[in-house]
Amino acid sequence: MLLKSRAVFSLGLRMCSTHVTTGPVIEPGSPSSDMSEFRKAFAKAKNIAIITGAGVSAESGVPTFRGEHEKWRKWHSQDLASPEAFSRNPSRVWEFYHYRRELVLDKKPSAVHLAIAECEARLKKQGRSVVVITQCQDDLHRQAGSKHVLKIHGSLLETRCMSCGQVTVNKQSPICAALKSKGAPGANVPDAEIPVDKLPRCEERDCHGLLRPNVVFFGETLDSHILTNVEKEMEICDLCLVVGTSSIVYPAAMFGPRVAARGVPVAEFNMNTTPKTEYFMYHFQGPCGTTLPLALAPHESEEL
Repeated sequence: MLLKSRAVFSLGLRMCSTHVTTGPVIEPGSPSSDMSEFRKAFAKAKNIAIITGAGVSAESGVPTFRGEHEKWRKWHSQDLASPEAFSRNPSRVWEFYHYRRELVLDKKPSAVHLAIAECEARLKKQGRSVVVITQCQDDLHRQAGSKHVLKIHGSLLETRCMSCGQVTVNKQSPICAALKSKGAPGANVPDAEIPVDKLPRCEERDCHGLLRPNVVFFGETLDSHILTNVEKEMEICDLCLVVGTSSIVYPAAMFGPRVAARGVPVAEFNMNTTPKTEYFMYHFQGPCGTTLPLALAPHESEEL
């Protein structure tokens, strides 16, 4: 499974799996929940990689599209977040993404975002580095002040033209007049069936092409430049934190295990165990808004 997942990583395809991996990469046994031992590793680390998922955004009130929020109307997110779905029904897909955009536009960074940003700024003064590798498609890490952020799944607040390829930051609400008051998630809400020429359009001169969200749909290839940077960070980090991710979406699900395979300490912060928990040296269960700020607080060995 590990070799197969490495192949997925090298290809950079975004895939979702519920496969539970067997056979730990590190020594068999349960990961430690000893915060004092983790803090010793934290104090020594020079290059820290923090992988974040939907659970981090959930701390700010953004639904995770798991459990009770698993469906939008009668569809799972994977049914809508695909090139095929956008080609078949761009109006429905834009309603879904309009709903998601409106959800994140008024959200504020949580204690998790702020703790990570503060840690990055503090350690930079000590000649140490923190990189955030996030699956989240909101802008909350940057709003909190994080500078070194790799967004592997793109951004809800950017668009890409299907004709000219232009990528543009777009925080308009609504993104176009036809989507105003559309996108309600209720199971019995009918599709708006917006004509394609009324959907978001490119504003580049002489283009007027159809826009799509600048996100990585399931089955699409991750941005090669970002993926190269992620691989570099995975190779140089001497401590890795996996925060608020279900570890079922590839290739991100294998980032932590690949680091652990090098013998580097990896700590998971999550409400529950995941299919990758057994790979890691540490596991801290509970709301990451409670556990992570403690983990990243100034260590007594730091010169403040």
